[in-house]
Amino acid sequence: MTYLWIKAFHIIAVVCWFAGLFYLPRLFVYHAMSSDSISQERFTIMERKLYRGIMHPSLVATLLLGISMLYMNPALLKAGWMHVKLTLVALLIIYHFYLGAIYKRFAQGENQKSHVFYRWFNELPVLFLVAIVLLAILKPF
Repeated sequence: MTYLWIKAFHIIAVVCWFAGLFYLPRLFVYHAMSSDSISQERFTIMERKLYRGIMHPSLVATLLLGISMLYMNPALLKAGWMHVKLTLVALLIIYHFYLGAIYKRFAQGENQKSHVFYRWFNELPVLFLVAIVLLAILKPF
C-alpha cells in the first residue's frame, strides 16, 4: 500500500514538473517578444517564481519518489524499458537545467535567441512525455 501512495505522489510531482517544463519556454517566447522594461521585468519575475518555486521542487520530489519506488521494487531495474525511460528522464533533467540557464540569461538581459527559437524549443518536453508515458504503460521490452 505504501508503494501505491509513493507512486501516486510521484505522478503528481511529474505533472507539476511538466506543467513548468511546458510553461517556462512559453514565457520565454513572450519575453523574447517584449520590448518594454516593465514587461521584461514582469516576465523575469514570473520565470524566477516558476523555475524556483514550482519546477525545481517538483523535480526534486519526482526524483526522490521515483528513487523510492526503485528502492522498493528493484526488479524494475532489470527491465529494458526502464533503462530507456531513465535515460529519457536524465535528458529531461538536462533540459530542465538548460531552462534555468536560459532564465538567468533573460534576467541579466543577455538573451540572444528569437521567439521563434523558443516556440520550437517549447515542443521538446512533449516528445519526452509521450515516450516516457508509452514506455511506462506499454513496457515494450
